[in-house]
Amino acid sequence: THTHTHTHTHTHNLYTHSPPPPLAVRSQLLERMASAPPPSSCDCFVSLPPGSRDDHVIFGKNSDRPRDEVQEVVYHPAASHPPGCSVECTYIQIPQAEHTHGVVLSKPAWLWGAEMGANDQGVCVGNEAIWTREPACHEEALLGMDLVRLALERGASAWGALTVITGLLEEHGQGGPCMEASEPFVYHNSFMLVDRNEAWVLETSGRLWVAQKFTEGVKNISNQLTIGMEISAEHPELRATAQAQGWWDGEGEFNFSQVCTMENPPARVELAKRRYTGGTALLQQHDGSVTAEVMMSILRDKSSGICMDSGGFCTTGSMVSILPRDPSLPCIHFLTATPDPSRRLSRLTEISPFLVSLCLCVSLCVSLSVSLHLFVCGVHVLVSRSASLAA
Repeated sequence: THTHTHTHTHTHNLYTHSPPPPLAVRSQLLERMASAPPPSSCDCFVSLPPGSRDDHVIFGKNSDRPRDEVQEVVYHPAASHPPGCSVECTYIQIPQAEHTHGVVLSKPAWLWGAEMGANDQGVCVGNEAIWTREPACHEEALLGMDLVRLALERGASAWGALTVITGLLEEHGQGGPCMEASEPFVYHNSFMLVDRNEAWVLETSGRLWVAQKFTEGVKNISNQLTIGMEISAEHPELRATAQAQGWWDGEGEFNFSQVCTMENPPARVELAKRRYTGGTALLQQHDGSVTAEVMMSILRDKSSGICMDSGGFCTTGSMVSILPRDPSLPCIHFLTATPDPSRRLSRLTEISPFLVSLCLCVSLCVSLSVSLHLFVCGVHVLVSRSASLAA
């Protein structure tokens, strides 16, 4: 007998939202979302020393979702769970871990998982929609966003979070609609997993996967495959499956991107290539001097398409994290929970092993008059002042 774990019991919502819209209004919103083109964006970035100016790992992500979808920031404290209990993800129920880390998540309000987030172990994870030769699964399973949250709750390092995802893929698979719309929208997922020492890019196709490790410099991912022959880890059946499907002849070196990229890709994949190239150029422009401020400027960049605001989709949430190499220093996380990072406020979050010790509302713009919202142990204090803020 499984005991259901109510995951929202100890949730602290770091933003206050209005009540849900009436059913008639909600129906109109869903119709608008259904008629909009599929999203063509989402980007993850990382800078590791010597790419960073200081001895910090810097992580950043823009989440691009339906314009009318609420993206909220929530905190779940670390918890222990009784043996045999389960956790209800977006579509399916899976066995719960004995212990889950404290996490801060930026997530679409309607689902269980998250677009991006961080845990109290100094791990950050973000995901991207990708398409491969293997058709994405419409059957309800784990969403990529569920895997982001599960990786953060269960992984004590970037590699640990990666093995959480690959293990869950093998056991439960990935699939199901990723939007609230009449026409189901499905995809595979790639992930960027970062800690104080290293970063991993994980690219998946169904239950198959490949990963590449980074210990220095800068790297970005978008809605496309990026791992070629520089493979650090892979599913044990990846190459045999590719050969059996006729995607690879078994001769020469195995290039995952070339082997698994779909033939005649849709326009959104071609657009992603241009955005990926633009993101790479922006990172390389600042290679050796990347700071949180620089990462925020990249997420605000509209000319590259990284800051998206067109059609039915836009950048609905952004995140920048500072992970000092020195373990005695805290990790700091900036999250917007509002659309368009070029003009919205962010919230600064320091995660301790036991609580969110401080959430400080600051601006993604460097200099302006602000109100500082302090959340210390759940007590809210508002202090208004004029300030020039450098991230």
